[in-house]
Amino acid sequence: MLTPFDDTPLPTPSPVWSFLWRNVGVVVFVAGAFVGMLFVYGYFRPSGEGELGLVTAVSDATTTSGAFVLPITKPVANRLVRQRFAPNTPPLSVGIIVGHRGNDSGAVCEDGLTELAINTTIAEKVFLLLTQAGIHTTLLDEFDDRLDQYEGTALVSIHADSCVYYGDDLTGFKVAGSSRTDSAVLVTCLNENYQRTTGLNIHENTITGHMTDYHAFRKIAEGTPAAIVETGFMYMDRVLLTTGSDASAQGIAGGILCFLESR
Repeated sequence: MLTPFDDTPLPTPSPVWSFLWRNVGVVVFVAGAFVGMLFVYGYFRPSGEGELGLVTAVSDATTTSGAFVLPITKPVANRLVRQRFAPNTPPLSVGIIVGHRGNDSGAVCEDGLTELAINTTIAEKVFLLLTQAGIHTTLLDEFDDRLDQYEGTALVSIHADSCVYYGDDLTGFKVAGSSRTDSAVLVTCLNENYQRTTGLNIHENTITGHMTDYHAFRKIAEGTPAAIVETGFMYMDRVLLTTGSDASAQGIAGGILCFLESR
């Protein structure tokens, strides 16, 4: 038996439910995000009224002195760290005393050749060689005012020996270092280089107290290595000291450079 036909329309769904049904994916995402926010808030919840959880988390990693420290540390074994850049050091500087300059002529030969002339020629050539090597060099007079408390990497005084003939064996050079500073390396370098360059032998038995107690040694600042060089005897070594003065200059400059390289 057929029931009577009911043409009453079905109820229309609410617009809100219709919107949610059509955007169910978005609804699930928003709900998940909200739950996640609640979890994060609960984990970092404030420790006191009016404080933020982030402040609490940071304060846990802060010492009482206010310095920030990481909460997790990893021990690292001690190891040598090499310095990549050399420490600042004063520039190299060398003083060259031109023996007798500004005072007198020094020893004089019968024909008028003076020790001062020999000393000046050799000293100026030493100055040129050191300057070309990049060393700051100063030429000084015998009693130069700048010698008082002079501070430098090295100080060398250039002289020549007597022009009196005392025999054919009176030939050679000699070097004396300051006993007031550690000048042993400077003396060794000068001896070795001058002997090799000029071919002269060391004439040690004629080193006098005027050399070992040279006046400049008593004036310069403590700690400045210093030496006095008698480049040869003006009578027997005359050719070397005049026409061959390049060798003398090279021997002295080489000795100074040897000393500077040893530092």
